[in-house]
Amino acid sequence: MADKELEELTNKLAQTKVDIVNELSFKGRGLKLNKKEDAKEIVEEIEKFQNLTALRLEGNTVGVEAAEAIAGALAKHPEFSRARWSDMFTGRLKTEIPAALKHLGAAIIRAGAGLVELDLSDNAFGPTGVDGLVELLKSKSAYALKELRLNNNGLGIGGGKMLAQCLLDCHKSSTEAGTPLALKTFISGRNRLENDGAQALAKAFKAIGTLEEIAMPQNGINPPGISALAEAFENNPKLRILNLNDNTFTEKGADIMAKVLVKLTNLEVINFGDCLIRTRGAKAIAEALAPGHEKLRELILSGNEIRKDGASAVAESVENKAHLTLLDLDANQLGEEGIELVRGTLETINKLDVLGSLSGDEGSDDEDEDEDDEEDVTQDGSEEKDLQDDDEEGEVINDPGFIIQGKGISPSKQDSSVRDFLSFPSPSKLHQLGKGLASKLKTELADDLKDMEKTINNLVKISCIVQPTDDKTKNIIFECADIMLKECFQGHEETTSGVVANACLVYLGLLKGEDKKYRPPSDISGPLFVLEHCVQQQYFPKLAKEILQMFISKPHPLLDKASAARHKILQTLYSI
Repeated sequence: MADKELEELTNKLAQTKVDIVNELSFKGRGLKLNKKEDAKEIVEEIEKFQNLTALRLEGNTVGVEAAEAIAGALAKHPEFSRARWSDMFTGRLKTEIPAALKHLGAAIIRAGAGLVELDLSDNAFGPTGVDGLVELLKSKSAYALKELRLNNNGLGIGGGKMLAQCLLDCHKSSTEAGTPLALKTFISGRNRLENDGAQALAKAFKAIGTLEEIAMPQNGINPPGISALAEAFENNPKLRILNLNDNTFTEKGADIMAKVLVKLTNLEVINFGDCLIRTRGAKAIAEALAPGHEKLRELILSGNEIRKDGASAVAESVENKAHLTLLDLDANQLGEEGIELVRGTLETINKLDVLGSLSGDEGSDDEDEDEDDEEDVTQDGSEEKDLQDDDEEGEVINDPGFIIQGKGISPSKQDSSVRDFLSFPSPSKLHQLGKGLASKLKTELADDLKDMEKTINNLVKISCIVQPTDDKTKNIIFECADIMLKECFQGHEETTSGVVANACLVYLGLLKGEDKKYRPPSDISGPLFVLEHCVQQQYFPKLAKEILQMFISKPHPLLDKASAARHKILQTLYSI
């Protein structure tokens, strides 16, 4: 028996293929490659590189002529398999990018190479950019594709549909050739795909059936799109990582997704944060996960308006999850009683150590939640107004002491509400404060605005709630930033630049400050989006912009995590 087992093991090892990555990297060089001559160094390096399997061009800017030159060298490498080309078109016109991509794609096809990985994230090429990929994605060179990363490209609905059709065509032709497309990783966050784009891609996912990781956060997808995706996920039983953060499930979408989750027993990471699943949706997901899913490592359900009963059900559902390292229920509506209930439940099942921070909890509602009420999200996913028109004053909502006056909080509660927002900022608290928030903040922070570091610290803190797709919140925070910084900078024009830059870098976590207890945000995307607005204003010191550009262009884990926001502010700083 031992000899037979040894023989089987030997045969398996003989069949195992090791993917050796020989990468040529120009990452972060800041090269501006316009003409053929500008790309001379890269061309020479590619031509002399032996067994080139990966080329990284991230953090440079490649024009059409330079791309054609690089393509000429790349066409000599049939072993090439990994195109790591994120963030390589900074400052390029949208008309340039498709042409550049066509040159590079044609070179891969001409070489007879088989792509395993294609990463074009953080290149804002929009739907037109997909035109440059059509031939490559439909060719034999894409039959072996395992990883497709198109994060933060501004694809829109049109780009999403084109991409989906390319994948369907590739799957069909590759299947006919006896080597069906077996894509494992699909990343397409922050692309404004919406329902139509999601539904088109769902058809491709359903046909492919081999996906192990799908990430589509911040795409404006509502219940119809969520329903189509759920159906497609069911046909991909090997799914390990599922990230749909910051789309809009509602309870209806959560119910549909829960029915599919029961069958996806290989899941290791589930990120449904900021998806408006609410209490009923949380209960449905908890029920789906409770019996199995022993491989689950992370369950993220933050920012979903979940109350204590839903959170408690989720906590109970992770009892048998031996590999769980994170349960994120922050920014829900648990209240003190709900927080204690969740902690107590997890402590009882020896899982308290996996609970993430609950410091952003938005408190409980005094009124009971009626799970049978009609959803306050319309069929197309847009939220109905909780408040009446501006001219209807004195409406009472939820708490008898909480009076809306022309969509503003009654003066008796303004001060405490502003302080509460500053202590634990959230979009809902922001919008409850109504009009004139910037002026209220100026009054509340009058003393702090005399101190540059305190002002920047407060600004970074409130900026963390900014999301790129939430224009309403973004514009209010922009207004707050303008008033706060203008007030703070007055009278310090000559000494401001270095202090401003240093304070920004310290509170973003890019430099170490004197306060050893300070902990920067884990995600600095929001502050970077706000800072990108601020550096365009006349009040912002010129030298401070140059210092920020130098530091933000350097490698840093926090900046890598916030790549979309980093890309945007660098584009602005380069153009000023």
